[in-house]
Amino acid sequence: MHSSVFQTLIAGGRMARHRHACGYAALVLKGGYVEAGDRGRFHAEPGHVLIHGPWESHMDAVARTGAVVLNLPLAGVAFGAGLVDDPDAVARAAEQDPAGAAALLRRTARPLDAAPDDWPDALARALRHDPDTVLEIWAGAAGLAPATVSRGFRQAFGTSPRRYRADQRALRAARAIVGSGDAPAALAAELGFVDQAHMTRAVAALTGLTPGRLRVKSVQSGAAVAR
Repeated sequence: MHSSVFQTLIAGGRMARHRHACGYAALVLKGGYVEAGDRGRFHAEPGHVLIHGPWESHMDAVARTGAVVLNLPLAGVAFGAGLVDDPDAVARAAEQDPAGAAALLRRTARPLDAAPDDWPDALARALRHDPDTVLEIWAGAAGLAPATVSRGFRQAFGTSPRRYRADQRALRAARAIVGSGDAPAALAAELGFVDQAHMTRAVAALTGLTPGRLRVKSVQSGAAVAR
């Protein structure tokens, strides 16, 4: 995604979980939707902006009113959701100068805690913060049956808890490869992979590149990835 895109989401529609290769921001101009992704689950309304880092994935459930969203290329922003006081100003800027609109968004957006807070969100947070989370132990501590956890999490996030956990580990690896000079074997051990080959497969499935090629490409492009 290299330029601004005004996108209309169909009322009551549901976009299956999908991944974007580049970082971007989705600024809601009209309507709304619920997004469940690698930074959590958010109720997006007009003026809300949702940030997506490279290789992150998410699912969207659109409100009955539908939604109009401005997608802008944007990277290096740490928070998952924000609020913009004058989204129309950003939209007008995007029609003439997408880079200027992205800069305006970066200057004016402030973090917003718009996430639901039920058990699927608690589990998603646990998996993001610690991909070694044991699902059966987590379910037992929450007083839930493992089958209930699997079914309810898939409904909320569009993927299984195990797949979400694996994706978080792969994301941590890709970000570490781009953001550090540590040897791949050391990173694999630090991040809990069985071995370097296991990490290579996971990173390649996520990004389309082996760790070596990913590091070279990031150096050549000067890319910065928000952690």
